[in-house]
Amino acid sequence: MSTTPRLPDTFNRLAWSNLAAQSAEQIALAAAPIVAVLTLGGAEGQTGLLQTALTLPFVLFAIPAGLLADRISRRALMAGAEALRAAALAAIVLLLALGALNLSMLALLGFAAVCGTVVYSVAAPALVPSLVSSDLLPAANARIELARTIAFASGPAVGGVLVGWWGASPAFGFAAALSAIAVVLLSGIYEPARAPTPRRHPFQDIREGAAFVFHHPLLRPVFITQFIFNTGWFLQIAVFVPYAVRHLGLTAAGVGTVLTMYGVGMVIGALLATRVMKRIAFGTVVGLGPVTGFVAAVVMALTVLVPSPWLAALSFFLLGVGPILWVISTTTLRQSVTPPRLLGRVSAINIMSYGARPLGSALGAIVGGFYSAEACLYLAAAVFGVQALVIWLSPAVALDRQPDMVGDGAGAAARC
Repeated sequence: MSTTPRLPDTFNRLAWSNLAAQSAEQIALAAAPIVAVLTLGGAEGQTGLLQTALTLPFVLFAIPAGLLADRISRRALMAGAEALRAAALAAIVLLLALGALNLSMLALLGFAAVCGTVVYSVAAPALVPSLVSSDLLPAANARIELARTIAFASGPAVGGVLVGWWGASPAFGFAAALSAIAVVLLSGIYEPARAPTPRRHPFQDIREGAAFVFHHPLLRPVFITQFIFNTGWFLQIAVFVPYAVRHLGLTAAGVGTVLTMYGVGMVIGALLATRVMKRIAFGTVVGLGPVTGFVAAVVMALTVLVPSPWLAALSFFLLGVGPILWVISTTTLRQSVTPPRLLGRVSAINIMSYGARPLGSALGAIVGGFYSAEACLYLAAAVFGVQALVIWLSPAVALDRQPDMVGDGAGAAARC
């Protein structure tokens, strides 16, 4: 019987800080729209602008965060970003206590808090390879994703309960405390020193990171697959709730239960990831996520013909299990084939694939408006089919094992 790999104590501090940081993010993200509507009287248009403010940092600051992560201490950068989030959330609590909070201030402070999320999301994958050995990367990435998944599954519920039972201040105060705990945990991490990075124009650094990703035979199809996946996923999500109520006959509680299966699948996938990656060829694991996403989309499209909530729940469960294996395996791949000096920028470019999400939502609005939600589900299945095809036609799925980690030698980038 295989034993769970023992990860270094310094990495475990990072994993616990990740759980605290991700939980703070999810609780605050859940509390913000509730407070906007119930406390500040925001209408749909205003809450839409709030949500825009809470997602915009991923587009604006992922690349700058990657540049910083390759130039300065990644641990210090993450601690500073978490401190920024803690300060922003504490400021919301203070303004609530003074009765001075309005929607504009909530959006501004929420924007600042999410900037902390972006920096953490970019720098953490770049820091992990310096804390664990190459053979422990899959287990380390699985631990990171498990923490994120637990926060994703429980954070919104905790945020809603805190606001509902005790009010907005305790919710934001609890989130601020979690961010402060993350800062303390990060301060105790030993980060090995890196060779000084030559100071160049930022555009040269960005171009170097982008060229590495888009010319790399393994990373290029991974990025394209992820971009297409996000398009299909948000195309489906954009129409699911009205479709589920109208076509599947689900109540609000029923919709919530079906959506919960996504989080359940993510937790199970993260728990099984290390064992799966030990027993199956590395490239096959990389391909599993896109294929599972395609199967899930087909199952959801099948509900048009067989309107069963159980099929919808199965679809969301598969969308949780498969993509978590994808995230863990492709993060490990990225960390293995990328020179350490480029890890921050390469991680940032990966985050930029999230830019497909508004594209998917817009497709849902257009196709759903002109045709129907059913047409959106059929289109989503086709989009998921394309992303599965892209990765299975790439050399990534032919990898028998995790690639050896590259160094920062002059030929490291040139080899790709």
